[in-house]
Amino acid sequence: MRITQEPFGSAEGTDVRRWTLERGGIRVRVLTYGGIVQSVQVPDRDGVPGDVVLGFPDLTGYLKRPEPFFGALVGRYANRIAGGSFTLDGRTHRLPLSGGPNCLHGGERGFDKRVWDAREITDGVLLSRVSPDGEEGFPGRLEVSAAYTLDPDGALRIAYRARTDAPTVVALTNHSYWDLGSGPHELRVAASRWTPTDATGVPTGAFAEVAGTELDFRAGRPLSVPLDHNFVLDEGGPDAVAELYAPDTGRTVTVETTEPGLQVYADPGLGGVALETQHFPDSPNRPEFPSTVLRPGEVLVSTTRFRFGTR
Repeated sequence: MRITQEPFGSAEGTDVRRWTLERGGIRVRVLTYGGIVQSVQVPDRDGVPGDVVLGFPDLTGYLKRPEPFFGALVGRYANRIAGGSFTLDGRTHRLPLSGGPNCLHGGERGFDKRVWDAREITDGVLLSRVSPDGEEGFPGRLEVSAAYTLDPDGALRIAYRARTDAPTVVALTNHSYWDLGSGPHELRVAASRWTPTDATGVPTGAFAEVAGTELDFRAGRPLSVPLDHNFVLDEGGPDAVAELYAPDTGRTVTVETTEPGLQVYADPGLGGVALETQHFPDSPNRPEFPSTVLRPGEVLVSTTRFRFGTR
């Protein structure tokens, strides 16, 4: 296991560092700006290494084009909150409308646009910051961290923790776009249901079966249509909740998570597939969804692993 760091420019007068984690032929690079996974280099079936996430070679690229959220740590709330508002304990909180008529991925300047503190830990790097009370309209002073490590099997593990001093809502994810080869990809998702949305991408509150639809990826199938959907992961299913496969290179990335949902975002214009492990969109306004409320004295703990292989 080798861990190094180096300067990577500055954002708003704050120095940015790039951390490199290397183990067993896997190399992961993480930026302190936005908690961004800049690159993940893994071998194909012939042993030839290649980068499998979309990103930019320098910090300027991320500063000039933040909207795709390439590789970013998204928060305080990943995905959409309808109308940019929610009510908690009788108090309504107003958030920036950063995604059409909704608040998207934490507001206008969410966690993806902040410089994080960093320190080396066993097998990786720990990023941390304090989000002050009222940041982007969210209540409570939030202490949050994300540990990026390479496990002995070469899997990239991202472990999130958060504490608050006042009731708030929190949902965190990584927004890497996976590009495992130059040809079409195949996707498998262990989900029998999904959450239909309105025209703005906000769930209606219903749960729909994937059986008989283009969203049935339970047995694995080619990705042939654009996607931006939240899948309800099956309870008691396999630890590996999803797998993406590129037949031309043989590369696979298998996703394991403690989260209840998986937002799959496949945009042909970008050329990658985002597998965002997270809570459901608009959960603060949907009591029928798993709760994203965090209260003083509680600790949010969430872990996702991306395991790499070949066929």
